[in-house]
Amino acid sequence: MADALVTVREAHRFDEAALASWMRDHVEDFAGPLTVEQFAGGQSNPTYRLRTPARDYVLRRKPPGALLKGAHAVDREYRVITALGSAGFPVPHAYALCEDDAVIGTAFYVMEMVAGRTFWNTAFPDVPTAERAAYFDAMNATIAALHRLDPASVGLGDYGRPGNYFQRQIARWSRQYLDDEIAGRVPALDALVEWLPANIPPGEETSLVHGDFRCDNLLFHPSEPRVVAVLDWELSTLGHPLADFAYHLMVYRMPPGFSTGLAGLDLPALNIPSEADYVAAYCRRTGRDGIERLDFHLAFSLFRLAAIIHGIKGRLIRGTASSANAAAAVEQLERVAELALAQTRHRGES
Repeated sequence: MADALVTVREAHRFDEAALASWMRDHVEDFAGPLTVEQFAGGQSNPTYRLRTPARDYVLRRKPPGALLKGAHAVDREYRVITALGSAGFPVPHAYALCEDDAVIGTAFYVMEMVAGRTFWNTAFPDVPTAERAAYFDAMNATIAALHRLDPASVGLGDYGRPGNYFQRQIARWSRQYLDDEIAGRVPALDALVEWLPANIPPGEETSLVHGDFRCDNLLFHPSEPRVVAVLDWELSTLGHPLADFAYHLMVYRMPPGFSTGLAGLDLPALNIPSEADYVAAYCRRTGRDGIERLDFHLAFSLFRLAAIIHGIKGRLIRGTASSANAAAAVEQLERVAELALAQTRHRGES
C-alpha cells in the first residue's frame, strides 16, 4: 500500500498487546514484536499497518461508536476477498477474521500487505505520458474480469439479493440520507430521491460488484501497468454491473480539482482514452453492444457518492469519522449532489 501513514488517532487506538496475542493464535507464522500505524485513508473503516520483523500486515476494523445498521461490514469484506483470492482475482490474501469485540473493541480482519503503488489522481500525472493508456486499460480489464465472474462459482451466490438492484439501492441510500438528520438536507439530493426511482431503465443483470472501484482503491505493480490488488470491498454485493462500471466511469464527468476529475482535460495530449473509448473497451470485454441510458447510471452513481459523503458528514459531526480527510470530503457534498442532478438532464448513451 502506498497510502500515507500517521500515528494512530486517539479515537482509533486499541490494546495492541491484545491484538498481538490474538494474532499468535489465529494468524499462521505470526511472530512479534508488533508495531501499529494508521493509514490516513479509510473514510469508513479505520485501516492500520501492522509491522513485524518478518512481514507486514493490514488490519481493517469497524470504527468505534454508534453505527448505522448494516454499515462497516468487515465480515463481508473478509468473505469476498477470501473467495476472490481462491479464484485468482487480484486481492490481498486474507489471514483471519475476528468478530469478538472484546479483543480490540470492534470486529476486524487481518490481510496481506501487498507491495504496490496507489495513485490518488485518475489522470496518473506521476506516470510517463506514453504509459498512461496502459494503466487505464489495466483498470478496465480488472473491472471487466470482476463482472465476468460467476458469483456462484466462487462461493458468493448468496452474497446479495439478485434482481431489483437499482430499486433496492436507491431506497437504501435515500433512507440513509434521509435518516441521518444531523447531517442536514441537500436540495439536489432531495430532487434525486424523487427522480431516480421513476427513471430506472428496464432489464435485470446480476454480477459481483465492488461498489467503490476507482484508481485509489487499486494497487498497481511497483513498475508495471498492472493491477496487483483491489482493495476496500465494504460496499461489495451482488448487483448490476453497469452501476459498478458507471461509478468507476464518473470521473470523466467530474472537472479537474473536483475529486480527481477528467472533464475538460486534453485527454489525447495526456494519452488518456476518451470516455467513449473507455466504455467501448469495457463493452468489448463484457460482450455488450453498448450502454443505454448512461445518463441514468452516472446520475445514480453520483447520487450514491453524495449519499456516502453525507454519511461521512454525519460521522464527522458525531466525532466518529475514521479518516483525517473527512472534512475535505464533506466540503464536496453539495458539488457532488449538483453534478449528480446535472446528469438527469444530460440524456447521453454510449
